[in-house]
Amino acid sequence: MLYYLGIFFGTDAFQNTPLRLFRMYSVLIVIALYAGFLSVRYLLPLFYKYLPSDRGRDFTLSKEVSKGKPTGAGVFFVTVFVILSFLLIPLNYLTGGILFLTWCMMLTGYLDDRSEKGWGEYIKAFLDFVIVTAMAIIMAHALKQSSPDGQIHFWFPFIKSPVAVPAWLYVIITIILLWVSVNTTNCTDGVDGLSSSLVLIGLLIMGTIFYILLGHANIAASLHVPQVIFDGDHLGPYFNGKEKLGLHLGAHLSVMCFSFAGVVMGYLWHNSYPSSVLMGDAGSRALGFFTGVCVLLSGNPLMFLATSTIICINGGLGLLKVALKRFLHISILTNIRFPLHDHMRKNHGWSPTQVLIKFMLIQIMISIAVLGIFFKIR
Repeated sequence: MLYYLGIFFGTDAFQNTPLRLFRMYSVLIVIALYAGFLSVRYLLPLFYKYLPSDRGRDFTLSKEVSKGKPTGAGVFFVTVFVILSFLLIPLNYLTGGILFLTWCMMLTGYLDDRSEKGWGEYIKAFLDFVIVTAMAIIMAHALKQSSPDGQIHFWFPFIKSPVAVPAWLYVIITIILLWVSVNTTNCTDGVDGLSSSLVLIGLLIMGTIFYILLGHANIAASLHVPQVIFDGDHLGPYFNGKEKLGLHLGAHLSVMCFSFAGVVMGYLWHNSYPSSVLMGDAGSRALGFFTGVCVLLSGNPLMFLATSTIICINGGLGLLKVALKRFLHISILTNIRFPLHDHMRKNHGWSPTQVLIKFMLIQIMISIAVLGIFFKIR
């Protein structure tokens, strides 16, 4: 991996070689972003012929427009993301588990994309539960192991000290939030470029937060937020044969976020309106899963407001509406069509481009406000 290569060439014997730069996370972030973008930008069209054709989603305005286009492109760009992350950062069971389970979430979506009739809701819900539960257990174990007091903590605005959370409660919260993130992101994928553009904003935000704020000891301390570090399995490299470098989870997650952002940018090059390819459930489910993991590893579950407010409103309210109607026979928001982007197009005459631009602008404004409150009001 390039990080270990940089460590090797950073020794005294190779101090003047450019390869020592590979130990710098800022360099790895740039490589991750551009390599992800260029790989998907130029290679994705070569795989169109191998992708299934879109069946068209029921109850959506763009069903006929999307029908017949190659879909499931997530199988390509998520795989590129996993390979790049494997090459660029040191892996431990936490980061390795994130990559593996993100790829598994993609695979469940891709197999659904390829099936002739689509998988049933309950089959997909069960697979979601298995994957998010595995991720929740891995995260809980890793955070407990790396915590000085052996406890998991959340931090919140208006509260200066971190709040201890029992491991069992953390697992439950993680399962719920990851499931919500996966499915709301999937529901938002109904307008060319919408879901992936909104997730891109979240990835860039989380990547920046992990690298500059939560991944930097002095800055994190000045903001009264915990530094994101994981050193649980002692796989950190050695410096000069003496001092062991801890695995700085914040920096590693930052590289992963920018790698995912790069491949999403490459996909958006082909998915901008009018799109030539769709990411399908293979892409949307993996994007939602990874975003949720990053938010929870930031230590503040409310960070979803900074990354996914519009996604949760757009898709989440529709899921809530259907669940209340189906299981409790309660009807809410009867005059609003969901996903919300369909309501704006049908009832307010917005074009797909207007939906994309306006939803992105609203999310950016929300993100700026939320980050200002979260990091400065402590």
